[in-house]
Amino acid sequence: MTSCCGPGAYEGVFGPRLARHLAARYRRAGPDRTTRRLLGFLDAQGIEGASVLEIGGGVGEVQLELLRRGAARTTNLELVDSYEAEAAALAAAAGTVGRTTRRRVDIAADPGAVEPHDVVVLHRVVCCYPDHERLLAAAADHADRLLVLSFPPRTPVIRASLALINAFYRISGRSFRNYAHSPEAMLAVLRGRGLRPVYAHRGRFWQVVGLVR
Repeated sequence: MTSCCGPGAYEGVFGPRLARHLAARYRRAGPDRTTRRLLGFLDAQGIEGASVLEIGGGVGEVQLELLRRGAARTTNLELVDSYEAEAAALAAAAGTVGRTTRRRVDIAADPGAVEPHDVVVLHRVVCCYPDHERLLAAAADHADRLLVLSFPPRTPVIRASLALINAFYRISGRSFRNYAHSPEAMLAVLRGRGLRPVYAHRGRFWQVVGLVR
């Protein structure tokens, strides 16, 4: 996703080393607790035969889990190509090659480059993008039936933590920043695009919200 930070900012943070770590963790332990909550919402809504669009899906663990649960196909959008080798290896091991498509597309800047899907997933993504309104509007317009997202709660502790992390990025010369967008503002964008929240879980570090059309 093109932003004020520029594409290179993401490559400096979301690189091959992180991809290897995420893939190894998934192989060892499967999806983490927050991811399981996200998957549980989609499971409860029914995803048999669904097409899934994940924005910023990394090595693709959410997509692999949804394909196991009956989704027909998935599309992953990234700003960087750092995850591709690990994602390909995981897909091959799971036997899902041919049911997954991976593209380097900024849906916020070029929404017409991607067709709508039944389900849209934004897992730990909105906090990495400065213009939440543009990103979520594009995501909502591509969700024919369901959208689920996770993001950090906008508490004083989280905001202070992100400020420290961003200070480190600034000192180290990186232009990437994390964001604690207002949950109310984010949900207002999604409601304005015809989506209705039906599930919400607020954890200490991550919130999960599920919406239906």
